[in-house]
Amino acid sequence: MCGKVDQALLLRPLRAILFGAFVSLMAMAAQAQTEAAESEFLGATRHWLDQAVAGIQSSGAVPLRMEVSVGSLDSRLRLASCSRVEPYIPVGTRLWGRTRLGLRCVEGLGRWNVFLPVTIRAVGRAWVMRRDVTPGTVLGEADVMEAEVDWAEESSPIIADPAHWVGQVAVRNLMTGQALRQNMVRPAQVFQAGAQVRIVAQGTGFEITSDGQAVSPGVIGQLARVRMNNGRIMSGMVLDARTVKLEM
Repeated sequence: MCGKVDQALLLRPLRAILFGAFVSLMAMAAQAQTEAAESEFLGATRHWLDQAVAGIQSSGAVPLRMEVSVGSLDSRLRLASCSRVEPYIPVGTRLWGRTRLGLRCVEGLGRWNVFLPVTIRAVGRAWVMRRDVTPGTVLGEADVMEAEVDWAEESSPIIADPAHWVGQVAVRNLMTGQALRQNMVRPAQVFQAGAQVRIVAQGTGFEITSDGQAVSPGVIGQLARVRMNNGRIMSGMVLDARTVKLEM
């Protein structure tokens, strides 16, 4: 009896080793199958991405160097072999910054749909801060310089035209080297309610200039209410620190 017990005890570790080896082989086979399936379409996916971002580059006014970085699928996925994989852009996403690309098998042993992480960089010249500024600072040309940045690093668009940031006000702390984006500035207020302003009324074939009083604060490029000499209150576009234009 003791011999049989000893033999059983000796066989248990061997069975455990064999079972572990079998599980490992199955896992390796499944992993190899996944890697083979992934390699079948990864090259085609990269080509598709390169063509897509090339279209983005050619459509912009500022020349950008597009760089594509393709991530990896979840290692836990077990994908069946597929003869035709179709890339697509998921609803609500775009090929810009950190994003994802949809991949679906349309011809294969099994239909599947997965998401591949990708990073799209758009490198080009832009205006960056030359120094730190605090909220409320009116920006001028001395505050910035040109540098190469990744336009796709943040979702807010880069401000490429100096006319759209010179004289604007910083809405938060801006750090040295930070690229200027639309969500960082706002138009500056140039006069308060009650200030005396020059009113330019324009119509077809005529232009009349008169003095008036601001009823609301004036921000360049935005509407402000003004009181005419006859007491009438109208709205016009603020052109500069003391001029409001009325369209008649």
